[in-house]
Amino acid sequence: MRLLIVRHAEPDYVHDSLTEKGKREAALLGERLARIEAAAYYVSPLGRAQETASYTLRLNGRQAETLPWLAEFRGYTVNEKTGKKRIPWDYHEKEWHDHALLLDRDRWLEDSLVRGGNVEQIWEETKNGVDALLRKHGYTRSGGVYRCERNTDETIVLFCHYAIGMAIVAYLINVPPVPLWQGFLCLPSAVTTVVTQEREKGEVEFRCVALGDVSHLLAGNEAPSLAGLFPECYNGVDSTDPPSWPFQSSIPLVR
Repeated sequence: MRLLIVRHAEPDYVHDSLTEKGKREAALLGERLARIEAAAYYVSPLGRAQETASYTLRLNGRQAETLPWLAEFRGYTVNEKTGKKRIPWDYHEKEWHDHALLLDRDRWLEDSLVRGGNVEQIWEETKNGVDALLRKHGYTRSGGVYRCERNTDETIVLFCHYAIGMAIVAYLINVPPVPLWQGFLCLPSAVTTVVTQEREKGEVEFRCVALGDVSHLLAGNEAPSLAGLFPECYNGVDSTDPPSWPFQSSIPLVR
């Protein structure tokens, strides 16, 4: 089995839709994914993911099943000093660097940086959602692996969001999500590929073979968007929204 976890194209968060650039990205993504014989498509209920998926589905004449748990990871934490809600990613490195529990697969939810909110509840929802989806395709979790009567090379496509995508990958490869959230970023319309390895008959493990691939943009001469990334060089704007930056907000194409 092959799972393609797709982040939505460049978003207009205010209207929960795509920017004009995002529409170009989604069109190039659609051309790429339309060449793949997918067994099933699943999509987040949020508008930016639905719109991204529509380009692929229209080209393939297919429909996608909307899964509520594929909405962006809705878990939040509470800042101990201010009492304000925070998302459990985009911490400053110095904030989480000495929190060793965040690197513990079994105990990361005990750390103070993820307590006080609903992260544990949404993490459980995510795990249950992944397991329910895979059971539908014949895979049942047993410990850190999945058992199946007949493993196949079918492809399943999930149109969703960055943080939930990394949470899915973390659960499948049996690591805590925090280092993935903090250390990686999938740019808009990026495709992450996770595949099964069946080293013993009827028992599969998952392995990520590509994370955040935007080759469809480069092939279409479209510069990747930086939406979701903090500024490369300090500019006084601590934001992941490139339109608020006072300089270029996309990665130059490599010629």
